[in-house]
This record gives sequence, structure tokens and C-alpha cells, in this order.
Amino acid sequence: MPVRPTALLPTSVRPKPLLTTLATLTTTLAATTLTACGSGSGSDPDTVKVSFKQSTDNSIHVMDDFLADIRKQFEKANPGKKVEFVPIKAPDSEYYTKLQQMLRSPKTAPDLVYEDTFLINSDITSGYLKPLDPYLAKWPDWGQFIDTAKAAATAEDGKTYGVPDGTDTRGLWFSKDVFAKAGLPADWQPKTWDEVLDAARTVKQKVPDVIPLNVYTGKPVGEAATMQTFEMLLYGTNDSSTDPLYDKTAKKWVAGGQGFKDALSFVETVYKEKLGPDVADALDPNVMTRVRGEWLPQGKLGIALDGSWLPQDWLPGSGHEWPEWSDELGLAAMPTQNGQAPGKVSMSGGWTWSIPDKAANPDLAFDFIKTMQTKANAQKWYIANSGIAVRNDVAEDPAYADAQPGTKFFTDLVTSTHYRPAYPAYPKVSTAIQEAMEGVTTGDMSVAEAASAYDDNLKQATDHQVIDK
Repeated sequence: MPVRPTALLPTSVRPKPLLTTLATLTTTLAATTLTACGSGSGSDPDTVKVSFKQSTDNSIHVMDDFLADIRKQFEKANPGKKVEFVPIKAPDSEYYTKLQQMLRSPKTAPDLVYEDTFLINSDITSGYLKPLDPYLAKWPDWGQFIDTAKAAATAEDGKTYGVPDGTDTRGLWFSKDVFAKAGLPADWQPKTWDEVLDAARTVKQKVPDVIPLNVYTGKPVGEAATMQTFEMLLYGTNDSSTDPLYDKTAKKWVAGGQGFKDALSFVETVYKEKLGPDVADALDPNVMTRVRGEWLPQGKLGIALDGSWLPQDWLPGSGHEWPEWSDELGLAAMPTQNGQAPGKVSMSGGWTWSIPDKAANPDLAFDFIKTMQTKANAQKWYIANSGIAVRNDVAEDPAYADAQPGTKFFTDLVTSTHYRPAYPAYPKVSTAIQEAMEGVTTGDMSVAEAASAYDDNLKQATDHQVIDK
């Protein structure tokens, strides 16, 4: 999520010591509470316990409402069986930590968990998840899932550890009103990075009271910076004929080459030329909520490099209703660096439903997955969550493609998309990328210095399993 970021909002990047202490205490108490919520060795064999990430925005209930409906269906179809939810209400980074705490013991492990593909391989390596291949072999619907989505939940041992519930793609959102004031076209479709930057410069000159361009950066926003900005750039460089981060043949990570430096230069340009938000705002961990809940709806942002899921915050009942969004926003694919083939680039991630290795009721858990992932229920989820279909039968259904403006645009980007090399070391590699981005964003490092620091951090993060470029 992500990586879709469902963490939902400005001022201080570094909390005061007292606030840090209180935050630590709160996290500790939350973890203690979770300890009492697991399946446990004495679990009811007729109850499946389902743990998922609950939105931190109290006005957003997309996942809660969907699961409540699935529970009704499941319990009706399976008399005597019950579903118990174990929600974790936390930002992404805290969710990962709390989930892993639960997975370590049979006393706390639920029967079914919501796993970000960003971290699934790390949890697999830690022995927290159960391979699902024996279940999948007997489930006809598995043949409907697209191969790239299956691969996102497949470990290096070749086994599958999760059932994907959708994917996402990324592109450029732009305000038609801001563009009209700046004299830019309403059907804007940039062909190169320079055209994106030139449009931002025009907005800055002609509409000085708005933020020209937002690209996520730095450690405070975590994987959103890595995936939604840096990798969207890196995979569109001339280095992207092969994976620019990981060499699958050599099974080694790739040091920062020219493409890596070019991607850093783009980020540096945005903040050096003041084409983006103030640095303090850019490094606010809540900036994602401000983009979709404030800056875009209020016409305060010209261009946003962001994900396909944004409309879920603007739908009726979301708490941030914006029915005019499809008229007021335009969509453009992120171009490759110099317009080279295939001309556009996207990154995809997503989440999967996985069964913990220490689950008390794994068979019941998979039965719940099968209820969630019927064609009808999967389609209902994709639409409610502004997600991209990973089932062929849903993707081919006109009712899905026409359900929401932008769905076809973002679904078509799947042909140009890339998936992260989400091997166990990836979270540390991602952090090293964020640190390099933050260095050029604040001006504390030059591009060369940030790239060099990345190489050093990469070697440490991957135990020196690195290919120099």
C-alpha cells in the first residue's frame, strides 16, 4: 500500500523528547494489548481470527466494511463457524512491527493476516508464514490470478505464501484548474522528465500560490519515497533494460550507477528549485494525507506523482468526499527519462492474505480467503479500494473498468509496470535509498555524496552482496 500508503497527517519532523517518550509508551501498551488477542494454543477450532491494517483515519472504513460483509457471507455459508477480527490501527511502519510481534508465538498469532508485499519475503525468511501451495493446488480460482501478482507472493524457495487482493500502479495526477491558469494543456501527457520539470517551473512562475509538484522523499514517509518517487524514476532510466536494483542471475544487489544518480538529480532539482513543498512539509510523515486530503482537493497542488488508490479517499462515505475529482484532475503516465521505449513507467505493489505458520486454524483461514476472493467479492473490493484487478476475469469485466473514472487508465499501466525486488534485504535497501533522497532534498549532500553513501549502506544492508556499476 504500500507499497499502497494507507497511513493517514504538520509541522515538526523530529518530535520533542517528551513526545518521543509518550509515543514509545503508547506503542508498548498497544503491543501488550495485542499480545492478548492472538489465536493461542487453546483457540476455538470453529473461530477464524483475522488480523488486518485498520486505517488511522477514523472517517475511512473501506476495509472494515468489506470484511464485515465477508464475515456475514462466511458465517451464513458455514453454520457454526465464526469470524473474529483483530484489527491493528497503526501507520504502516508500526503495523509491520506489531504484526511481526504477533506472528512470533502461537499464543498471539492470528489465523489470517494482511501482508504487504514489501515485507512478505522478510516474514517468510523469519519462518512466520505458511506456504499455501497445498491449498492453491485444489482451488480452481487460482488460475484466474495474473502471474505478476502471484510472483509478488512467491518466495525464493518457489513456494507461494499469500493470495493477492489486488495491485496498484502509479502515475501523474494534475490539477486542470492550475494548469489552465498556467497556460498548460488539459490533456497534458509529458514524454520526458524534462517536460515534467518544465511544467512544474511554469506553474511556479504563473501560479505562485500553489505547490508545483509533489514527489515523496526521505525517511519520514518510508516506502512511499522509495517506491512512488525514486523507483518510478530509476526504472525509467537508461539503466532499466535489466532490473536496476537487483541482478537475479548473480543474486546480488546493484550499486548506484548513472541511472541512480540521475534519479537523485531529479529529486534534488525539485527541492533545490523550490518546485516541491517546503522541505519541512515534504519530510512530514503525514504529507501523504495532506496531498490527497488537502492539497489536491483544495487546488493547492499542480502535479502529484502518486498512486491509483487516491480516489478511495474521495468516494461517498469516505469522510473526504470530493465528487468533482474526476472533472478537476487529469491523469498522465510517468514518462521514461528521455522518452525511450516503452515511453512510460509504473511501479506496482499490493497486499496479500497470508496464513501464519503458527495459526491455530489454517484450514478455516483458507476457507475465509476463498470467500473473500470469489470473482464477485474481489471485484467489489477492487472498486471500493480503488485497486487494480489481479484476476483476469475481473479485469475483463466492463462493470469493473467502468466503475470509477481512472480505473482503465491505471489498469492499462500494468503492461508497463515493475515490481520491487522484495527479497529479505529489501527493507534495509529501501531505507538506504530514503537516506540518499533526504540528503539531496535538504541540501546536506550532493548527488555524488548521496550516491556514494548509498553504496556504503547497500553493502552493509546486503552483507556485501553487491555488484559495482
